[in-house]
Amino acid sequence: MKAAARELLAEKGYAGFSIEEVARRAGAGKPTIYRWWPSKADLFIAIYGADKDAAIPVPDTGSLRDDLLLYTKDLWRFWREDTAGRVFRGLIAEAQTSEGALAALRFKFMPERLASPRKMFLRAAERSEFPADEIDDRLELWVGFNWLHVLTDRLSENEPSLPHKIALLCR
Repeated sequence: MKAAARELLAEKGYAGFSIEEVARRAGAGKPTIYRWWPSKADLFIAIYGADKDAAIPVPDTGSLRDDLLLYTKDLWRFWREDTAGRVFRGLIAEAQTSEGALAALRFKFMPERLASPRKMFLRAAERSEFPADEIDDRLELWVGFNWLHVLTDRLSENEPSLPHKIALLCR
């Protein structure tokens, strides 16, 4: 089913993605798919998470600045080059008009997708790079910075200000 979903995402993007079409392509019944994924947002989140985890290792260089720079570059590359990454903005757009998609984004996607970057911030606080009570605030600032770039289609791998901006976040 995930293969059929990935194929559909590649062909039609998030807007053309539907449980019905995934079921048809996978030769499965809609109830079967809905049993595993209650909505199109949930199915997309599962695909996005598996693809992102496979594509982006969590670095551990001993420095939050270096870890975030590597991870951010990999994340931007994923958003530029991977099918799920390229259509990620569709989930954000749907979440602006659909309470179900917003709930999936807020309560499923965010906690799952922030687990890996949170590890980098936790390790940095353990190394006394900053106080532990700043972990959530710094993580939110990093997420906001990245989402600004994905939503405005500014994901250049040669972004000259990226090292400076990451350094500012790590002060």
